Amino acid sequence: MENTPGPRAGRKEWTALAVLMLPLLLVSMDVSVLYFAIPFVSQDLEPSATQQLWILDMYGFVLAGLLIVMGSLGDRIGRRRLVLAGAVVFGAASVAAAYAHSAEVLIAVRALLGLGGAALMPSTLALIRSLFHDAKQRGKAVTIWTGVMTTGISLGPVVSGLLLEHFWWGSVFLINLPAMVLLLVLVPFLVPETATTARGRFDLSGAVLSLGALLAVIYGIKEWARHGYEPLPAICVAVGLALGAVFVRRERRLAHPMIDLALIGRRAFGGPVLANLLAMFATVGMAVFFTQYLQSVLGQSPLTAALWSLVPAAGVALMAPTGAALAQRIDRAHVMGGGFLVAACGFLWMTQLRADSPLWFALVGAAVYAGGLVAAMTLANELALGAAPPEGAGSAAAVLESGQELGGALGMAVLGSVGAAVYSRDMADALPAGLPHADAVRETLGGAAAVAGELPAATADAVLTAARDAFTHGLGVAAVGAAAVMAGAGVFSIGFLRGLSERASSAPSSPDDSRQTASAC
Repeated sequence: MENTPGPRAGRKEWTALAVLMLPLLLVSMDVSVLYFAIPFVSQDLEPSATQQLWILDMYGFVLAGLLIVMGSLGDRIGRRRLVLAGAVVFGAASVAAAYAHSAEVLIAVRALLGLGGAALMPSTLALIRSLFHDAKQRGKAVTIWTGVMTTGISLGPVVSGLLLEHFWWGSVFLINLPAMVLLLVLVPFLVPETATTARGRFDLSGAVLSLGALLAVIYGIKEWARHGYEPLPAICVAVGLALGAVFVRRERRLAHPMIDLALIGRRAFGGPVLANLLAMFATVGMAVFFTQYLQSVLGQSPLTAALWSLVPAAGVALMAPTGAALAQRIDRAHVMGGGFLVAACGFLWMTQLRADSPLWFALVGAAVYAGGLVAAMTLANELALGAAPPEGAGSAAAVLESGQELGGALGMAVLGSVGAAVYSRDMADALPAGLPHADAVRETLGGAAAVAGELPAATADAVLTAARDAFTHGLGVAAVGAAAVMAGAGVFSIGFLRGLSERASSAPSSPDDSRQTASAC
């Protein structure tokens, strides 16, 4: 079934998209912008170890937990209104964070930043549905949205490192202000308000349940990734899943739910959500290894490593528009599947990485898998957004982004645990008997580097060589896992999403579609 072209967007709509991309870039940057700044924050505010972790994590937790709530709220009060409110909160919280005088205050305002970010992210994607009615133009806009979101996460450490060379740590927050002011000035003139056609009162109880479910599950998974299996993270995941089950049961009984569960059951929407979750599983899971490889194995400074980590964006710049162009000629399911298979090849390339491999070898592999992943994610975002009814685009975008957050947390936990297990096993076999602080050496590459600084030169070199080899071996095994997941995602995309078009995806769902998605998930 062919797409029927809608009214084409002009200069005003494309200018509006450019303005909306500014907050998206900053919101995604704020996930990682504190990585370099945390030593300066620690020196100034003297947080405890637990407080330091909450300073880093609070933003991401609140952002992930509130995405569904804010997406539903935008459908009810208007997405432009929610974007403006989010810009006010995000800008005010940025100033408060820059001048925070204690760790407790910084943690609190990081939570407010998460609140503002959650108001901005799903609304920017949903507004694309309102600004671009022509399917081909909307595809280009979604390609830009996906590229900006993924670039922002990589750009955060670079911007942070550059600012910290000249200014104090609060400057990493103040860079948000000009974009928020520009947003508040231009959005009322460039972006039309969406009709508030979502019916029924806002479901406050459902909002609390969804927030509790997402926070508990993501917190538990991240703690598992950080510390290994412990009772508390497992309990958090179990509680989160239970709250999620209660939330779903409640949504099924409401006349006007926060989330359209029938939409999730459609393969034109539920399929792309699952595909995006798998993509983020591999993206975030391998990002941890890649940055550590540049810094701890190749010995680069944090800023140098951050700059080199931007090189794989060349693969994204090539593959994302190529995938969008191919999707205009052939079934997008095949293009998505091809993107995932390209990513799988990139991960298989990384299995051949060694501690003494040249830098270009790692960069080529990262560029290949990053390009394939973003090409597939762009088409998944476009397909899901086209499947959502205009009045529910905010909730749909929030579900899509919540799936990405969950996929990233799972990737960090599962692939991180695989790499850590391989590292520990290899180091247990390689360490000489009687080595001091052997437990720290066996636990992480960073621990091995710290212990090596206290050892005689010959022993230190042997320990560091073994640790770098073990870490790279763990990276390779994790890359095998990522490649297998990407191959599965490619087969899933081709087999499950084949034959869908935006016109078809906008049609009412069928019982067969719902059953197919339920069985696949």
